[in-house]
Amino acid sequence: MPLALLALAIGAFGIGTTEFVIMGLLPQVAGDYGVSIPTAGYLVTGYALGVMFGAPLMTVLGTKVSRKRMLMALMGLFIVGNLLSALAPAFAVMLIGRIVASLAHGAFFGIGSVVAAELVAPDKKAGAISMMFTGLTVANVVGVPLGTLVGQSVGWRVTFAIVAALGVIGLAGIARLVPDMPKPEGVRLRHELAAFKNVQVLLAMAMTVLGFGGVFAAITYIAPMMTHVTGFADGSVTWLLVLFGLGMVGGNLLGGKFADRALMPMLYVSLGALAVVLALFTLTAHDKLLSAVTIALIGALGFATVPPLQKRVLDQAHGAPTLASAVNIGAFNLGNALSAWLGGLVIAAGFGYTAPNWVGAALAAGALLLAFLSAALERRAGVPSPVVTGAASAEQRTAVHH
Repeated sequence: MPLALLALAIGAFGIGTTEFVIMGLLPQVAGDYGVSIPTAGYLVTGYALGVMFGAPLMTVLGTKVSRKRMLMALMGLFIVGNLLSALAPAFAVMLIGRIVASLAHGAFFGIGSVVAAELVAPDKKAGAISMMFTGLTVANVVGVPLGTLVGQSVGWRVTFAIVAALGVIGLAGIARLVPDMPKPEGVRLRHELAAFKNVQVLLAMAMTVLGFGGVFAAITYIAPMMTHVTGFADGSVTWLLVLFGLGMVGGNLLGGKFADRALMPMLYVSLGALAVVLALFTLTAHDKLLSAVTIALIGALGFATVPPLQKRVLDQAHGAPTLASAVNIGAFNLGNALSAWLGGLVIAAGFGYTAPNWVGAALAAGALLLAFLSAALERRAGVPSPVVTGAASAEQRTAVHH
């Protein structure tokens, strides 16, 4: 694998850390600014919304420059946002900083996926994408726990300053290691938008929303579930999330490896197993050992879908993949928001803290059905689903392979 993937993974590590570390620092942030915990929660919601809307916006703005320059610009935006968060004199300023940092998230992973895929041979594309996403998964194992520890011990502002420094390292790595791929000629915004006319692209994004939504239906409410149902102490939740992160790392790497061999079968297995494990979580949540194993499995199976789903979008929109790739990153966050809302509804309705697991199982099962539908439509066509044609094919011809 090219060293350029390391630079992308470092950037992904910083982005993953800043996205999730705030969840463990909300009490400290709320206390410093004198706001309630629910109000401080807007720092999480604002970030997620920034990813959803920022992914297509920043990608469209980046169509006029080379992908390397755009990746560098996005890391610069990420650095500014985290510095603003670290130095914010008021809560509103910190919220702005969070949103500024989030604008880089979707476009970075979207454009980074395209760059990663172009750096390697065709039969290693999903593996290259998974290598970049490894930075995001490792962030949940190392970056988030350490960032939380630093924030609780020294101050949350120090955590965000360190994250900004990670951004500087990522920026330097991209500048030094990522080749200066020329901007594709003859590609216009309308060509990128035309990819969304392909039903296979839309089905892949819907699978992303439902499949990853299944994961976060359970994980969003993991703290009250583990403390009130399983009987873990509050301090144990951090280590349970580390287990989830370890599962993410393993699942992401396996997903990238096997997606290059058999993409759709990999989706069938991972989505089907995810639906089953989430359903079983309603039972295993009552036992400490079984619940810990289940949490790791949810992380592994959930992230085993990420490289194949991202590659599926690139394959089906390969004439003009950049915008579709970035929007698919936003789809992950849409799934997070949707599942958190649905999980909250069933808890509020009095079904208990394990009820979101059933919601997650249903969402994952829905993604599996869409995978079968996608494959059936492809077989009926007799050939791979149509891709964007015409002038958009110029982008494909400029692909750089090493």
